[in-house]
Amino acid sequence: MNFDLPILAPSILAADFTKLGEELNTCSESGINWFHCDIMDGHFVPNISYGPGIVSAVRQTVPEAFLDVHLMIENPDQYIEDFADAGSDLISVHYEACPHLHRTIQNIKDHGCMAGVVINPATSVELLKPILPDVDLALIMSVNPGFGGQSFIEASFDKVEELRDLRSELRADFLIEIDGGVGTKNIQKLVQKGVDVLVAGSSVFKAPNISERIEELNSLALKGSEKVV
Repeated sequence: MNFDLPILAPSILAADFTKLGEELNTCSESGINWFHCDIMDGHFVPNISYGPGIVSAVRQTVPEAFLDVHLMIENPDQYIEDFADAGSDLISVHYEACPHLHRTIQNIKDHGCMAGVVINPATSVELLKPILPDVDLALIMSVNPGFGGQSFIEASFDKVEELRDLRSELRADFLIEIDGGVGTKNIQKLVQKGVDVLVAGSSVFKAPNISERIEELNSLALKGSEKVV
């Protein structure tokens, strides 16, 4: 996998859907080429977001962008084909939602997408060890999933370090992603701890000026990458 790290990945869940295309283009013009799509079903998490149709619309609006689709849903295998067909580049599923996780990861790859695994705040990083050699990305939720705009859970820093150490131990090359409460106050430290992909929703799309906020977040992330601790 060849990506310029660290990567800022705006979550379109926080965008103004009445002008989604405009805000996506603003991000793209500001150098963003990775977008995060949060899919919620009202069962696995207590909220409903959107489906493959929106992912397809994002693909058409920013055709060159990398689409990172995060399935916060029950029975994800039933929908992998739909999201792959909609234009997903990477599909991530929750450890907690997949009783046959290896099979689900293989299902994603069989549909031509990169595969990721996600854990909720209460789930131990150690539980991911058997699947990590098979994934392209591992995502740590730093809030309890279901709603945007929540406060960052401080214990997530330790989980990032654990995951980074496991990656070294396994000699794996998956990307480490974090999602939830990422903003100007913690993005530099997150990169220092080992995060590669930083999902930011409200921090980007609720900012007074989206372009200026992207520039600020990218600048802080790059400073963090100068000294990984």
